[in-house]
Amino acid sequence: MSIVYLLIGFVLLVIGGEFLVRSSVALSLKLNISRMVIGLTVVSFATSAPELLVSLQAAIDGFSDISLGNVIGSNIANIGLVLGLTAMVSPITVDRDFYRINWPIMMVFSILLYFFLLSNNELTRIEGGALMLGLVLYLFILIKRSRRKDKVIVEEVDESLRQVRGFKMTMWLLIGIFALWGGSELLVMGAVDLATQLGISERIVSVTIIAIGTSVPELAASLIAAMKKEKAISLGNLIGSNIFNIASVLGLTAIIKPIVIQSGEILTNDMFWMLGIAFVLLPMLLIPKVSELGRKEGFALLLAYSVFIILTVI
Repeated sequence: MSIVYLLIGFVLLVIGGEFLVRSSVALSLKLNISRMVIGLTVVSFATSAPELLVSLQAAIDGFSDISLGNVIGSNIANIGLVLGLTAMVSPITVDRDFYRINWPIMMVFSILLYFFLLSNNELTRIEGGALMLGLVLYLFILIKRSRRKDKVIVEEVDESLRQVRGFKMTMWLLIGIFALWGGSELLVMGAVDLATQLGISERIVSVTIIAIGTSVPELAASLIAAMKKEKAISLGNLIGSNIFNIASVLGLTAIIKPIVIQSGEILTNDMFWMLGIAFVLLPMLLIPKVSELGRKEGFALLLAYSVFIILTVI
């Protein structure tokens, strides 16, 4: 039954996330919020909702390793699996903002998370608040820069949602909330059940199966963007997703319920993989061809992710 719970949970999270994005964007357009601000904030928050609900549900149920493993595993999967596959489909070029803002901020949040967890084996409410404050500052910088520049790539916003009526919008919102809640309940239940049956820790299930499952939307969006030759969007989505996973998902979860480390491997293994695979992006984009992630680099990222999965499971 644990596999059934996991599969139904994943399906509900995908459905819930989609309906939440639609209702959030429709409401934002009704309130005359600009498309650029909606793309940078509303869509980003809504697409992080599945990870947030899973981490929050796991923390409340006392399975904090699933809260951490879900986010750390998703961040590793976003770069190793999703970016690796995307680069193999079509080489990815990046703009200057990657070097100036996105990559440095992703590394700062990742390192901050490591030291917060290292200090007392726990992510406290104050530390969660600090992560959320950092996210607000990051969004402020993005919005300010976006208003100064003519060509800014943000999340795609469907203008047709402006015509959606209030009743339909409310129904979408309710479906999204209940699907996300039900999906997170089933996913956590299935993960704990599967770990018990296989005699492994919840951490292993969360950094592998759950992380890959919650990274499927990013994989789909990035592959479609790469096939459409919207290469800058592919990398921008993933870096932004990693920042939101740490700052909003773990930040909000810790504010509601402090996250205590249960497995030492999160600090001694998983965090180093997350930091390492994020750091290695910089030299990959500088050598051999500046600002391009080709098929060889994509294969190297995918190979690194495969090694991580094999070592974790073994």
